[in-house]
Amino acid sequence: MAQSPRVLAHLRRARDLIDREYARPLDVPSMARQALMSPAHFSREFRTAYGETPYGYLMTRRIERAMALLRAGSSVTDACMAVGATSLGSFSTSFTQLVGETPSAYRARDHAASEAMPSCIAKVLTRPTRFG
Repeated sequence: MAQSPRVLAHLRRARDLIDREYARPLDVPSMARQALMSPAHFSREFRTAYGETPYGYLMTRRIERAMALLRAGSSVTDACMAVGATSLGSFSTSFTQLVGETPSAYRARDHAASEAMPSCIAKVLTRPTRFG
C-alpha cells in the first residue's frame, strides 16, 4: 500500500534530522517525535519508505561521514568519535559489515581516484549501502 504524501512528509522530517544531526545521540523515540508518530509506527513506516530501519539509516550516514574523514587522513578513533559512535569496537564492526573492509584498511587504501572526480560524483560512488 502506498504511503500518503502527509506520512512521507513527516518521515522526511525525521530523515532530515538524521542527516543533519547524525553525530549526536539519536534514538528511535526522538526520531519518531520529529515525524509526529509513535516509535513502532514510525519504524514500520520508515522501513517501508526507505528500505531500512531508522537506526540502520543513521548508521549508514555515520559510516558515510566516517569514510570521508578517513579518506582525509583522520585516525580511526577520531573518525569514530566525530560521527557520534560511542564504542570503537561496535563502530569498527558496523563499518566492516557495511563497507566490506576494516576502517584501518579503508584509511590505508589509495583514494586518489575519488579525489580526482567532482565531489558530487565521488559522494554517490563511495556511499555505503546495505543493499549490495
